Amino acid sequence: MRNVFYLLFFGFLLTAVIGLLASWIDRKVTARVQYRVGPPLLQPLIDIIKLLGKETLVPAGASKQTFLLAPVLGISSVMVVSALLWVNDIWVGKGFMGDIIVAIYLLTIPSISIIIGGFASANPLASIGASREMKMILAYELPFVLAVLVPVIKSDYAIRLGDILTSQAENGVVAGSLSGTLALVVAIMSVQAKLAFVPFDIPEAETELGGGVLIEYSGAPLAVFRLMKNMLLFTLPFFLMILYMGGLRLDGVHFLYGILKYIGLVALITVIRNTNPRVRIDQAVKFFWGPMTVIAIVAVVLALIGR
Repeated sequence: MRNVFYLLFFGFLLTAVIGLLASWIDRKVTARVQYRVGPPLLQPLIDIIKLLGKETLVPAGASKQTFLLAPVLGISSVMVVSALLWVNDIWVGKGFMGDIIVAIYLLTIPSISIIIGGFASANPLASIGASREMKMILAYELPFVLAVLVPVIKSDYAIRLGDILTSQAENGVVAGSLSGTLALVVAIMSVQAKLAFVPFDIPEAETELGGGVLIEYSGAPLAVFRLMKNMLLFTLPFFLMILYMGGLRLDGVHFLYGILKYIGLVALITVIRNTNPRVRIDQAVKFFWGPMTVIAIVAVVLALIGR
């Protein structure tokens, strides 16, 4: 019963509220950069509610069950990993051995659900978007995993999120070291790609593919995908906070500091989104397999020698 509460409250309700708020901040900042007023505070929630009230259309020739279950798979994985992160952050000793590996695995499932939905729709543009999403996963997962190794190494090879938080509480945050800073840079760029934000919005590419993988989605399934993206806008930066910045402490001034850390990460993601053009898929692969992987390897080596 307690696990169900954690999943529904921390994994869904709290994460969805913060994710929608972060989406509003992202859209508001984007609007101001473009000299527009931007949406009201509740606009992200209103958009989700409007989609829930619209008719769900399934394209002819699509695999109906797979098409409709794909968004459920994606948002379920986000709920589980978010609940896992909250539990480890609030009750440090309640994690389990290898939970960091589970978190990395679960964070790949939203992208996989988008791939499944794109191919299941039987739309050629959606299939192109899904194939691009597959290439993006192959591109950014290698440097992302290497970047995650740095806090593991610096926490005496801990593979429990709670142990990584405890190590940072005793020895200082991972981002305070040279290897931690380099790994954080790589992780932020990988998160940008996981969120499919510019310059890595290649799978959706509205000006090229008309929405790509999501072109055939409407109504409630599209609402679930949109909500999943909003929730990821909280879950992924929160994961980076736990790995590199000591997490989110709820006591006194540390709580305000934790909020500022999260807002800073979201603001940085928004700045990257608004100051870069979309790259081609081959450029994205070269970027992650080239400079990002090299920087991640350097960070791992520096962590191994204690820097």
